[in-house]
Amino acid sequence: MNDKSKDDLPFEQPISDYPRLLRRYVRLNELSSDLVSTLDIDILLQRIVDAACELTECEAASLLLQDPQSGDLKFEASTNLLVDGLGRTTVPTDNSIAGWIFSHSKPLLVEDALQDSRFFREVDVLTRFETKNILGVPLRTKDKTLGVIEAINKTPGSFDEEDLRLLQTLAAQAAVAIENSTLFRQSDLVAEMVHELRTPLTALTAIANLFQRPELPENQRLKLATTMNEEVSRLHDMTTGFLDWARLETGRTRFNREPVHLGGLVEECLEVIRPQAEEENISIEVNIDETIPPVLGDRNRLKQVLLNLLNNAIKYNHDAGKVLVGMKKNKDQIELSIEDTGRGIPAESLPKIFDKFYRVPALEGEAPGTGLGLAIAKRIVTNHGGTISVESELGTGSIFRLELPSSGS
Repeated sequence: MNDKSKDDLPFEQPISDYPRLLRRYVRLNELSSDLVSTLDIDILLQRIVDAACELTECEAASLLLQDPQSGDLKFEASTNLLVDGLGRTTVPTDNSIAGWIFSHSKPLLVEDALQDSRFFREVDVLTRFETKNILGVPLRTKDKTLGVIEAINKTPGSFDEEDLRLLQTLAAQAAVAIENSTLFRQSDLVAEMVHELRTPLTALTAIANLFQRPELPENQRLKLATTMNEEVSRLHDMTTGFLDWARLETGRTRFNREPVHLGGLVEECLEVIRPQAEEENISIEVNIDETIPPVLGDRNRLKQVLLNLLNNAIKYNHDAGKVLVGMKKNKDQIELSIEDTGRGIPAESLPKIFDKFYRVPALEGEAPGTGLGLAIAKRIVTNHGGTISVESELGTGSIFRLELPSSGS
């Protein structure tokens, strides 16, 4: 078993190819400049793993960050060879190679992963990838260790001292870039929330001032009280949605992984929204293949997505309209569709429909909402390794489609 820190890694070979070494460091400088050019965390993490793979000349690379709630590590980015099936898989810190690197905050070379008791075999099972050797280094800032970068399967041969130095230099710069991105996201989220809160707070302030007027007629007081209740409810929904979004954005939401039968989950959600549909005189049709295998995911989070889509299908429908729910299997994917006969979404709004706080201007006055539901739904579906999309035509209705990987069982 290899259990060697930076001080005793088995690197003693002299530098034999200075031009090649110089080219690699010039490339490191170029890639490092790339990292500071974006504050988008998803783009940033992908650039880091791509750079790690290129610089160390290996088959694949991955990046794990610590989950603030559970303390475990989660795969947040990986190169193409690892991306299928990996998602944001959780890795324990007490029984994994990445966990050892993170806990000790030291680099580690494992020359034969299969012979190392710390090797977390579930990753190879999920990705159908064969791990041979691993060079990992901590993502460390001045105050703390954020996570780990791993370079996997040197091509050809074994990792050397220059691979270690290049990866450590990249990791140092990557850690700073990740921390900057996180701080930017947090301040950006707060600024957006404050902006969105102004509207209901302004309305409540105006109502409070009107209530102080003794000459205000009783019927006007009742109308203002109704408006106040609506604005308070809107404020509650907005803050709840914002906190949910913030937890998803900053990685503080922990997702469970268990087999979930979507057919049963759909029926459960339909029971919740049927009273609302009946009140609006909307019929619901269901076409689900009961033989479809389960998906691997977080039942409560998937239920949140389905309820949001079903609620929207009713809320933005015509009186006496229809909602059609279908589910089928396409190769290794489960496709679930929710179709309505509502007014549809304008073409110019479709590219922005999953953006946070976005509401279709033409529909904004028809039903209250925070503009966070679909953004949250997309985050949850993406975390499950799936996709969510929409097709719509004005005057005809909309179809929202979820595609989730089948568990195969």
